[in-house]
Amino acid sequence: MRAVIQRVSHAAVTIDGREKSRIGWGLLVLLGIEQEDTQDDITWLCKKIATMRIFSDDAGLMNRSVQDIGGALLVVSQFTLLASTKKGNRPSFIRAARPETAIPMYEQFVKTLEQESGCPVQTGAFGADMKVSLLNDGPVTILIDSKSRE
Repeated sequence: MRAVIQRVSHAAVTIDGREKSRIGWGLLVLLGIEQEDTQDDITWLCKKIATMRIFSDDAGLMNRSVQDIGGALLVVSQFTLLASTKKGNRPSFIRAARPETAIPMYEQFVKTLEQESGCPVQTGAFGADMKVSLLNDGPVTILIDSKSRE
């Protein structure tokens, strides 16, 4: 499971010209689910995201989590995070989980993240053609891979 986490002032998802979700200060999480991912990957990644200290404290140091600031989260499925560019110029997405596996895992990820963080969690729409807008605060962007645990 791979996630790109961006600290945002605000973020939104629009589908077919209609806004589906919007958050203010918090985290935009782009999530890629692999075929081999398990509940353990979900649990580990959600705990890591919920407690990651990437928001500034009063001294300007990154010492606060999304929980600490009472922020929100927006989770968007993005199978392209699992692209392999090893051969040729067309990325391969063979490692990405098929929808029948990925959709239940995505839904479980959202539930687990909400439980772990205690913060509201908004979503995109799995498999939809989405337009994601954001204002990256910092900018702070972090890549996490549950397989390497970093």
